[in-house]
Amino acid sequence: MSPYWIIFGKVYHLLVEIKHRAYWAIKKCNMAYDQADKETYENSQIYKKKVKQFHDNKILRKEFRVGQKVLLFNSRLKLIVGKLRSRWDGTFVVTNIFSYAVVELRDEANNRNLKINRHWINPYREGPTPMVGEMESILLMEPTLLEDTP
Repeated sequence: MSPYWIIFGKVYHLLVEIKHRAYWAIKKCNMAYDQADKETYENSQIYKKKVKQFHDNKILRKEFRVGQKVLLFNSRLKLIVGKLRSRWDGTFVVTNIFSYAVVELRDEANNRNLKINRHWINPYREGPTPMVGEMESILLMEPTLLEDTP
């Protein structure tokens, strides 16, 4: 494979024959390119394997149990979608778990049941309950002046 063939993709017919030494040098360079290509391919395969293993270790496994509250991903097409709007709907309760990643959910709002693939749901994590009576309110409309201490 000559440099002309590498660039233009076809054989160049010379009017004068290439000397044996020049032909050997080109062949040697091509062998070096092939060797470098093989090493690059092997290194990329090693890199892919390590990245896949790292990614698989970082993935959180979703384990669901009956009675657990979950959120359902809203995949319906909307014409105007807000950037900050949550794509997760309601709180649903897991009522049954089937094979092949199918989960039966009950909607708490209207008590209807639906079967969903578990990849479309996330566990619902309830936040801390607010403490009544211990909250301090700050009015933002009236400015407060800081007292200067000498």
